[in-house]
Amino acid sequence: MSRRRVLPGLNLSLGITLFYVALIVVLPLGALVFKAASLGPEDYWRIVSSPRAVASYRVTVLCALAATAFNLVFGMALAWVLVRYRFPGRRLVDAIVDLPFALPTAVAGIALTTLFAQNGWFGSVLAPLGITVAYTPLGIMVAMAFTSLPFIVRTVQPVLEDLDPALEEAAQTLGGSDASIFMRVILPLLAPALLAGVSLAFARSLGEFGAIIFIAGNQPFSTEITALLTFIRLEEYDYQAAAAIASVLLITAFVMLAVTNILQARALRYMDRSRT
Repeated sequence: MSRRRVLPGLNLSLGITLFYVALIVVLPLGALVFKAASLGPEDYWRIVSSPRAVASYRVTVLCALAATAFNLVFGMALAWVLVRYRFPGRRLVDAIVDLPFALPTAVAGIALTTLFAQNGWFGSVLAPLGITVAYTPLGIMVAMAFTSLPFIVRTVQPVLEDLDPALEEAAQTLGGSDASIFMRVILPLLAPALLAGVSLAFARSLGEFGAIIFIAGNQPFSTEITALLTFIRLEEYDYQAAAAIASVLLITAFVMLAVTNILQARALRYMDRSRT
């Protein structure tokens, strides 16, 4: 007598999953690759290596790296505070972390521009110090950091919650300082989660569009990101050029995720060997 399952059988579940993945993920990516592949090698290289495109790659990648590095430190610190401390308003702060997921990116961009403009709440304080955020690469970094912060916090937070306090207590009894305990005991355990969060945050920063275009200024060779250049080519009905430029971001994101998965697998194997 077969057991009755709450969920559908494997064949039906697998079929629904594959259909969803094909419709939502594979089909758009396939159309992008097909459109870019319709170009010849010379035309493809001419488009993706044009000075304006190269400048947009440089702005996008450097700002994404800076935003990810900031979120690596700030996101881990925020996750640490939310897990290890109890204070008034903790639940509110924990809910605010997910705000970039719920807030439309265009609304986030308008809000950030309003705050960091020279007459805004933050911009009016920074302007006398000679710091300009809106319509500069720094504004792009702020928008990227805002939209990608939850990826690091939400990947690190569960690992911190599951850490065995006995490990830290044992290290303290052996005379370890707070810094050495964090670097030699806690950080290695957090490494796989940090790598996953960093890769997701970096990939999100590479593809961010709505939150950036309002605060960036969108000046070619200065504050124009690759996603915006792709959109401009679409508005010009140059679909092949748009697909070619977008394919560079796609390849970069895939390479980043592949490298991260390799490093994450090595970190997990190192943790398993250290436990045995």
